[in-house]
Amino acid sequence: MIITRQDVEEAGARIAGRVRRTPVVEGEPGLVLKLESLQHAGSFKVRGAFNRILAAGPAPEAGVIAASGGNHGVAVAYAARVLGVRAEIFVPEVCAPVKVAGLRALGAHVTQTGAIFADAYEASAKRAAETGALEIHAYDQPEVVAGQGTLGLELLGQARALGGVDTILVAVGGGGLIAGVAAAVAGEARVVAVEPERIPTLHDALANGGPVPVEVGGVGADALGASRAGRIAYETTRAAGVRTLLVTDEAIIEARRELWRDYRLATEHAGATALAALRSGAYTPEPGERLAVVICGANTDPSTLT
Repeated sequence: MIITRQDVEEAGARIAGRVRRTPVVEGEPGLVLKLESLQHAGSFKVRGAFNRILAAGPAPEAGVIAASGGNHGVAVAYAARVLGVRAEIFVPEVCAPVKVAGLRALGAHVTQTGAIFADAYEASAKRAAETGALEIHAYDQPEVVAGQGTLGLELLGQARALGGVDTILVAVGGGGLIAGVAAAVAGEARVVAVEPERIPTLHDALANGGPVPVEVGGVGADALGASRAGRIAYETTRAAGVRTLLVTDEAIIEARRELWRDYRLATEHAGATALAALRSGAYTPEPGERLAVVICGANTDPSTLT
């Protein structure tokens, strides 16, 4: 299934007034940063969570259920609280303590199980079958992907006021964000996927003709730890001609330090991954190219920033 700009525009109308229009800042000549780290619940994920719940109509008595590396769960818990719906969240054991604490503070029922996201997802799917709760997938449902794409529409409008954008760098885990953004900006800007070398989900999917399992490890594992790309992400990014880049853990760590040191932005490693491609030389812009980098999440322990 391929997500279209119309899907994203419909999502934008549905979630209007429930998500923040996050700011962009000029980093240097030719570069803007889209600060989705300032979104409700600390990441872009709340866009897809709201769209999925609202598109489904009245929630079942059992509420909503999701598996997450952390950010998706926090977003679902936030959206559920705003909408007055019960939320049950399954997270893997590698989930950052700050994210687990955030989930509980939002009133979600939390279960930590399994080593990676795939284990938590299996447990949540079993529980959903037992209770009848509405499943909200972290990245492979059309409503979720279309909701995430509203970031791209927003960014296009903001960038026009600053002279436009040619290329948008986006971090990838399961691929919901990049698929939504690719659909939103089709024909107006290029989209480049950036992944940790140790979690090349979309890179390997595009190289192999479809999603394939990958090993999960490194500093991005808690937020970018999908063990395979979503089918929607694969089909949408393939159709859009999205290019993929891989960056080292060291490059991600240094980009995260830069965001704190130079901009006083507290981000998780996933939030710094797209910038790492630019700073490490994995992506080299053409002369005069206008870039946007999505800073996608801020759910981190501030004591680890230096």
